[in-house]
Amino acid sequence: VNGEIIPLAEYEAELARYQSAQAALGKTVSEADAAQVVLEDLISQVLLAQGARAANLSIAEAALQSRIDALTASLGGADKLSAWQSAHGYDDASFRAALKRAAEAALMRDKIIAGVPGTVEQVHARQILLYNEAEAQNVLAQLKSGAKFDDLAAQYNKGPQLETHGELGWFPQGYLLDANIEAAAFALQPGQFSEVIPSAVGFHIITIVERGPHLLSPDALLVLQGRAVTDWVSQQRAQASIALAP
Repeated sequence: VNGEIIPLAEYEAELARYQSAQAALGKTVSEADAAQVVLEDLISQVLLAQGARAANLSIAEAALQSRIDALTASLGGADKLSAWQSAHGYDDASFRAALKRAAEAALMRDKIIAGVPGTVEQVHARQILLYNEAEAQNVLAQLKSGAKFDDLAAQYNKGPQLETHGELGWFPQGYLLDANIEAAAFALQPGQFSEVIPSAVGFHIITIVERGPHLLSPDALLVLQGRAVTDWVSQQRAQASIALAP
């Protein structure tokens, strides 16, 4: 990855750990899928570590040694650490390099996450969720004829949607799983309503209660932080030189 080598032994050890973890969770993952996940994770880690070095973020050798000492103690001594390293395809040098790379990647990840603001443009939305398209079109026609959204929501929403009055709460761009609903929401101004939006769960009509800068919920902040890291890695990967050994 940009001239930095990921040792085959490290890849194989990571693959074995991943497969073992999936098996412990009762999940079945094909060899090809597992290999792809592990390879992508290792490439991402290298790119993040390289980004940290480029940003002059580094872990001091003393701090790195402290981590190794703590791990040694937790495993029960140097002999146990050596046995663990051998079982996972490491010697002292490659283990130290891998641990340093992981620490550098974490520093870069923290830097990216820190760049996500706590307050961003958001919309506060409500919806009417129906399970029949003809009924959804009928509700939309009533809205266009002047019926009040809240009245129709109380009449047509069922179950949890009725109990919450169709409340979707505040959310930023990049948060909802359904991109079509999110795009429709951000195209509206307060008081406006959408056309019928089909999704995997039904047919939605949404209205915007208010919009503007708003403090992110803890869940939304985590989602945007995760996307910021993913986007950063994707941008770096598009410019990187990556080659697999034959």
